[in-house]
This record gives sequence, C-alpha cells and structure tokens, in this order.
Amino acid sequence: MRICLVTPAPPRSRQGNRVTAERWARILRGLGHDIVTAEAYDRQRCDVLVALHARRSAASVERFRERRPVSPLVLALTGTDVYRDIRGCEAARRSLALADRFVVLQPLAVDELPEHLRGRARVIYQSARPPPGRSPPAAGVFQVVVLAHLRPVKDPLLAAAAARRLPPESPVTVVHLGAALEAELAARARAEQACNPRYRWLGEASRDRALHTLARSRLLVLTSTLEGGANVVTEALACSVPVLSTRIPGSVGILGPDYPGYFPVGDAAGLAALLERAERDDEGFYQGLQRRCEALRPLVDPARERRSWQQLLAELAAG
Repeated sequence: MRICLVTPAPPRSRQGNRVTAERWARILRGLGHDIVTAEAYDRQRCDVLVALHARRSAASVERFRERRPVSPLVLALTGTDVYRDIRGCEAARRSLALADRFVVLQPLAVDELPEHLRGRARVIYQSARPPPGRSPPAAGVFQVVVLAHLRPVKDPLLAAAAARRLPPESPVTVVHLGAALEAELAARARAEQACNPRYRWLGEASRDRALHTLARSRLLVLTSTLEGGANVVTEALACSVPVLSTRIPGSVGILGPDYPGYFPVGDAAGLAALLERAERDDEGFYQGLQRRCEALRPLVDPARERRSWQQLLAELAAG
C-alpha cells in the first residue's frame, strides 16, 4: 500500500511527534509499504492516511476524508489530544469522528475516548533500541538525566529544584538535554545553572547524544504534567535505566499503577525524597526500580511494535 504519514512537526525537528513519525515510517517501509511523510495532506496519492495529532492535523484529516471517503484513515493521538484537546476542541473531536482507527501509546489513553469510539482504538507501544557499545555510568557522581524541551507542559526545572533540596553530601547531579522553546524558560535554566552546582542544562542534543547520555545515567527523571506515552520512558527501558516519573496516566499506562518510582505533579520535595532513596538504595529501592524496568523491557522491543502495525494494517485491508 501507499501510505501518507502526516505529522505537524517539521523535518529535522527533534520533537517527539517527528521522532515517532520517522520511526513509524521506517517500520512501515520495512513491512513493504510505500511511505510519503508530510506536514500536511494536500492531495498526495495514497491508499491510507496515518495522521499524528487530532487538532493540529485536523485540516489534513478533513481533506483526506473529502477526497477519499471510504479509504482507511488512522489517527495517532498525542498526549495533548488525549488529555486536553478531545475534551473541548471541536476540530479535534471532528478528527475523532472521521477516523477509522486510533493509535494510542498506552492503554489508559483508551479510557479518555468517548465510549462509543473506544472500539476503534489500538494500543501500539513505542519501541526503542539502546545505543551501540557499552555505556558505563558516569564516574564519581549519581547522574540523573532529564530529556525534555523547555516547555511549560514538561515542568522542565522541577528536577533542578528537587536537587537543591538534597543534603550537601549527596552525589546526585542533574543533566538536562533539550531545546529552549521559550525564551523565559531558557533564561530561567541559565540562571538555575549559575546558582545550582547540581544542575547542568546542555541545550538541544542529537538523538545519538541524548541516548548515550541516557545510557550512562543512573536514572531518567520525567517531570511532565501530561504525556500520551513518552518516547523517553521507552528509551530508558530499552537502555535498562530506571525511571522516576510524575504520576500521570501517560507513564502509569506504561510502567504500571504500582510502580514505586512516582511522585506528584509539581512536587519538588517528593522528587527529592525519591532521588535520595535511589542514590542511597534505601531498602533496596534503586535495585527494585531496576528489576521493574528490566521486566518491562519486552514492551519496547522493536519487533513488538512492528507486529502491532502489521496487525493494524491487515485489519484495515480486510475491512
């Protein structure tokens, strides 16, 4: 089949939507399909449309459905779709109504859909591979990494605030990789780095550099206020790096409701307490996180994601 894959993130962007779209394009080509990737659907010749983002790709969804009223249309739902836009944005809700199938990145997202549409949803966990070569942990410190662009939804300076609460003898350091998408947050990150010896903001990084930094870290810290199912969590699982995360559905749907590494959204003190427990391995806390994340690693196997797409496309072809 010829598949048009639409993502509103521009080429060479390091935003999560573009990373996801490029990985899916590789998977679909590997399954033998002809793939064209675009920021919008504009009458490209195709048999199937796969569109990321219900709100931002709404015009593409409308155009495709007008031009191809019976052709399969797959809508991949992002975190802002699932946990914000489909509740109050008419364009996003119209996209839901026009789609034949929805792709969500973790099972709790299905519960956010209107009940009469949930049967169209398919869960496809994002996959990841660790970087090549052995990546020993950074020496002399207990390095934790934040992989997030500086945007309010990521609460990007929460880990730095938590690190300031640690006792003087703590070896925890926070390394933060991510582009500054807002000037005010960039200024705050630079100011934080100047006064907080435990925090280093290294700016935007290539995917390879980010993965190598992740693989050499003791923990990934995710501080987002919402996620659909974060790429960085699946990358951490692939790299055998334990995760501390805000207790949000996008993480709970991947890590499980009883995962011990959660803290409340916006809670610097709660995160600091978990960082201290992990660094000291109080009552085997850090080793427990390692075991839980290692057990979840099969979820992010690339072969699993490939099979999920193969099954979805076979279902559409049969329908």
